[in-house]
Amino acid sequence: MPQTSYPLDWFDIDPAVYERTASLFGSVKSMLGVKMKLHAQNQAERGDIFLFNHFSRFETFIPQILIHEKTGAYSCAVASGEFFKEDTLLSRYLKSAGVFPHDHPRLFPLLASQIFRGRKVIIFPEGGMVKDRRVMDKEGRYSIFSRITGAHRKHHTGAAVLAQGIEAFKATIRNAYSNKDYAQLQRWKDELRLDSLEQLLIAAIKPTLIVPSNITFYPIRASENLLQKGVELISNGLSLRQTEELLVEGNILLKDTDMDIRMGTPVDPYEDWHWWNRHLLTMVKSEFKSLDDVFKLHTAPKNWKQRLLGFYFKKSASNTRNRYMVNIYANVTINLSHIAASLIMHCVRTGQQKIDKDRFYKTLYIAVKHLQNNTRINLHRSLLNPDDYIDLTQGLSKRFKQFICVAKESKLITEDETNYHFLPKLCQAYDIDTIRMENLIAVYNNEVWPIYDVRKTAIQALTEYPHTSAQQMASWQFEDELRALLWEQKTYRKARYDDINRKESATADASPYLLHPAHSNGKGVLLIHGLLARPAELRNYGEHLALQGYTVMGVRLKGHGTSPYALRAQAMEDWFASVVRGFKILSAYTDRIAVAGFSTGGALALKLAAHYPEHIIGVLASSVPIKFMRKSFMLVPFLHGTNKLVEWVSSYEGVKPFIENDTEHPDINYRNTPIKSLYELRRLIFDMYELLDAVTAPTLIIQADEDPIVAASGAKELFSLIGSNEKEMEVIQAHHHGILMDNTAGTWALTDRFLNQL
Repeated sequence: MPQTSYPLDWFDIDPAVYERTASLFGSVKSMLGVKMKLHAQNQAERGDIFLFNHFSRFETFIPQILIHEKTGAYSCAVASGEFFKEDTLLSRYLKSAGVFPHDHPRLFPLLASQIFRGRKVIIFPEGGMVKDRRVMDKEGRYSIFSRITGAHRKHHTGAAVLAQGIEAFKATIRNAYSNKDYAQLQRWKDELRLDSLEQLLIAAIKPTLIVPSNITFYPIRASENLLQKGVELISNGLSLRQTEELLVEGNILLKDTDMDIRMGTPVDPYEDWHWWNRHLLTMVKSEFKSLDDVFKLHTAPKNWKQRLLGFYFKKSASNTRNRYMVNIYANVTINLSHIAASLIMHCVRTGQQKIDKDRFYKTLYIAVKHLQNNTRINLHRSLLNPDDYIDLTQGLSKRFKQFICVAKESKLITEDETNYHFLPKLCQAYDIDTIRMENLIAVYNNEVWPIYDVRKTAIQALTEYPHTSAQQMASWQFEDELRALLWEQKTYRKARYDDINRKESATADASPYLLHPAHSNGKGVLLIHGLLARPAELRNYGEHLALQGYTVMGVRLKGHGTSPYALRAQAMEDWFASVVRGFKILSAYTDRIAVAGFSTGGALALKLAAHYPEHIIGVLASSVPIKFMRKSFMLVPFLHGTNKLVEWVSSYEGVKPFIENDTEHPDINYRNTPIKSLYELRRLIFDMYELLDAVTAPTLIIQADEDPIVAASGAKELFSLIGSNEKEMEVIQAHHHGILMDNTAGTWALTDRFLNQL
């Protein structure tokens, strides 16, 4: 088919089509399996030319919409000329949406004129999809695979050439203004379709900024998908390339995937100009009468000065290209699979055929903790939210298991009880169209290879593992508890939770605490606060214990100290997991641990003692909620079930998701109680009942005789069911619930006596 004859000018953006596209995308986005997150400060507003790495076809239209959502500006893009060879519905749509053919003879002048009019330009400097993600060779040089030549080539300099041409034309405009050539300025204003000379002059003094940006998908999948299956049904077979592309697109579109779009530091091409550039431009800028004249420096210079200027511009463009490509790849969003792949490939390169599982898990965790302090890299949110990696040291992290599962299915590794074994397939060479299906570990490793800090940290963690003490691990894990609180606070600070949050009055510190005594007695106490409260509830008591020589860990039960909505999202298993984590942290400092809990914390203390009978030396349970004074609590299972039914059949949260809490300590407790949390408390009590016989450590039960929340009779029932041969019960004369917090009637003295006997 002959080359399409393009009009010298090109079609302008149709605002109606553009807005409809943006609106449709907004509607469809929620239906897709991909979750998009744009990481940008003011780059979208400041930038003119935006560069994105190519990963799949799917993201090619995303940047235009995201920039429009962020700034309201329209963006142009470049597409293969094959889309415009015939007058089709697609080609007409692309023309209306601001897409230009890559082989248009006036491509640069056309794009430059769009920038002068306040539009943005989207460019993919890699030139095509990069399936293997290998962009750097062993010598650290950046290049990209070319299907045309079958070899690696340098990245395109088109964005740099465009920016430099615009800068040269801006200098020409400023020169005309200095010479008071208003007639020429008026002609340029008309040719660029600007509203006024002022708009032209403002554009001429603004630097032309290139914004290097990176798109990272996580996780990368290679499993079969519905899109591929559907095409196979109506085709006679797919090529490897077609199959690979459908696998990419289908898994991104149809499965749960994160798409992080991260904009880097803007690059000013003017900074790459040699003094000769500026001198020569001064000599020839009066010769430029249009944008076309500027961009002909590279193809049809009129004299030796223009030819020499074109030479220096080309050299400067290469320097600019190198700068923005480094920036693009430096903005990869690092995830756990990147770290694991880097570690595996390092082991393979150094001749290791296997890795001990415990060493692998803990090495990854150590690497994550170090990388969290590295301000030069960008971590995926799953490496910042402890909920996503908290079980990594046991190999139970959901994201880690997904990575290992894919690696095993691809026959890259095998495992036995204690080791992961690396298979020869990890080192095999693959065609660019098959590597994603065959070796995702190599793809992850290639993607993160340009970021030396990640590789260095992973290797350092591998070396550090044998020398990392239990107390160092505990210190990191305690830091994770603090980090989890901050993450939860941030999550539930959003406006949609304000209806309940604004009613809250608690101001006491919500942080867990780890208190080290000046003179240790060799024992530790784990403190567990009650439902609706926060660690501060027992902080004074913990400091009292620390003064006596105990190492004290005050846990924060998940969902507490942030928002009642956060608590509503938790189950009793989440609370108990918080207790177990606190217990393991404290275990690094002493193996003689007593556990003390108030109210719901007391039930959790007994449950912990039942699960770890050989490690708990004593249990102190105060005001455990076996029976309630408020008979309405008996309706909780029914009310919670009704709420769930309402959630299933309508968009409402439930008939009564929260009830007010008339608390004794408004600075400590939530004022709104989630119905679901009362339901989870009932579940916890029933679970605890089944375990009481397994509580064999010495136990002290404390209860107020006129507790307004918990019926005192429940303490007797609890006491009778505990399996320990060493148990006692103390009934305190008090009219309130928080007897342990308030040290009512010398409660702490009772606990001191009990703990000293252990």
